[in-house]
Amino acid sequence: MTRAIRWLTRILVVAIAIGAVFLAIVWLRGRPQDLPWTRVDLDEPIGLFTGRKLAALTDDFAQCRALLDHAGVAYRPADPVSRTDVPQCGFSDGIVLTDGAALAPAGLTLSCPVAAALIKWEWDIVQPAARRHFGSRVATITHFGSYSCRRLYGRESGGWSEHATADAVDISGFRLADGTTISVLKDWPGGGAKAAFLREVRDGACKLYATVLSPDYNAQHADHFHMDQASRGASGWRACR
Repeated sequence: MTRAIRWLTRILVVAIAIGAVFLAIVWLRGRPQDLPWTRVDLDEPIGLFTGRKLAALTDDFAQCRALLDHAGVAYRPADPVSRTDVPQCGFSDGIVLTDGAALAPAGLTLSCPVAAALIKWEWDIVQPAARRHFGSRVATITHFGSYSCRRLYGRESGGWSEHATADAVDISGFRLADGTTISVLKDWPGGGAKAAFLREVRDGACKLYATVLSPDYNAQHADHFHMDQASRGASGWRACR
């Protein structure tokens, strides 16, 4: 009798597990952005795998441009950059966004996956946060650039920065339509709406980029958010600090 009860218990546990998996699959079918094998779509809400899918576009410029075209994002392709003297530097998937909030300085060239994530970040994270905290929209996003042929932390040796292939961007602040300015350097340490806004948009960026580094990481990032789409293969590990 005891053995029969044990078997019935095991069967019940297995049945419940199978049912839970079935219900999860049914739920996820209504949210393709939460499935790892579906294509990313900028018109869909941010999902569990949106960031990884965007980072994977580093090796597929045509698909990345198709993604932007499908979402109606305005941009222009940038001339490729190659360095025969430093083959680790350069890019062939650069674009200049002509849509969304203005980027200052203007004319910023980004790798396509970084630009796609930036647009999605503005749409789904930055602008809603600005409306909640300030009742205004972001008119300008200020930055310290993207492409820079250099190694990590500007060292003379060691690994190469994602900036070396335009796969990173450094965001320094925001200007709202009502003239309010928000600075990572000045406003991150404080309290109030500006600090809360900065933390919210930092956390949101972590859903879209492979790496996000803020003043919480180290002193070298005290004045900006570093956001990159480093390709880390099957592991897909992400950094958010």
